[in-house]
Amino acid sequence: MRSAREQRYGEEADVRGAASGREVTVTAEGLPEWLSPVARAAATIEPRQLSRFLPPESGGRQSAVLILFGHGPRGPELLLMERAGTLRSHAGQPSFPGGALDPEDGDPDGPGPVRAALREAEEETGLDPSGVQVFGVLPRLYIPVSGFVVTPVLGWWRRPSPVGAVDQAETARVFTVPVADLTDPAHRVTTRHPSGHTGPAFLVENALVWGFTAGVIDRLLHYAGWEIPWDRDKAVPLDWRS
Repeated sequence: MRSAREQRYGEEADVRGAASGREVTVTAEGLPEWLSPVARAAATIEPRQLSRFLPPESGGRQSAVLILFGHGPRGPELLLMERAGTLRSHAGQPSFPGGALDPEDGDPDGPGPVRAALREAEEETGLDPSGVQVFGVLPRLYIPVSGFVVTPVLGWWRRPSPVGAVDQAETARVFTVPVADLTDPAHRVTTRHPSGHTGPAFLVENALVWGFTAGVIDRLLHYAGWEIPWDRDKAVPLDWRS
C-alpha cells in the first residue's frame, strides 16, 4: 500500500485547483539522466532521513521552498538566493526560494506547497514557473527557531529564464551553484553555533550556505549517491546572531 505522500505526489500526478488558476503536473518523466538518482531518492526518502527536526502534531506555519536543479556552463547546478542583510530574521543567509503558503495556494495537504514554492520563487527571483518541471515533493520538515513547517519541492529547470533579486529589501542576490562545487570536499565544512548545535555547510560563491538549506542539500547529495567523503572536523564558528 502506498503512503499518502506517494498517492498525492506519485510519478505522475496533477496538482491543480481553481484557487490559483495554475495547473502543475508533478512528474519524473523526461528528466535528464543525471537527475534520476535525486528523483529515486525523493520517492522513498523518510522524514528522519532528512532532518531530526520534524513538524509538531499541530501548529507551525505552513511553507514551501523550491529546490531547483538546472544545467549551466559547469554542468548540474542549484538555484539559491541570499537574503538581505537588513532583514530581522536570517539576515544575509543563503536559502532556497520560498515562503509561507497563501490561502490561494490551496490545501497544505494537497497542491498548496507546490503552488507556493513556484509562486514564491517567481516573486523573489523573477523565475518563469512555466519553465520548471516539478518532479518530486519531499516530506515536511521543521525549523524550530521560526516555527515554519517546510515542504521542499524539487524542480528541473527545463526552460531557464532570467533571474535576479526582485526586491532588494528582501533579497540581496540570486545565484546558481554548480553541484560539482557542492560535492567538492574543499568547499565543505561544519558550522558550530555557540549553543552547541553543529551542522553541515558549504563555502561556495562567496557565501556560507548553512542551516536548513545546507542540511537539505547535504542529505540530497548523500541519498543521490553524489557525496564525496569530506573532513567533518573542518569547522566554521557562528555567532549568537546566526
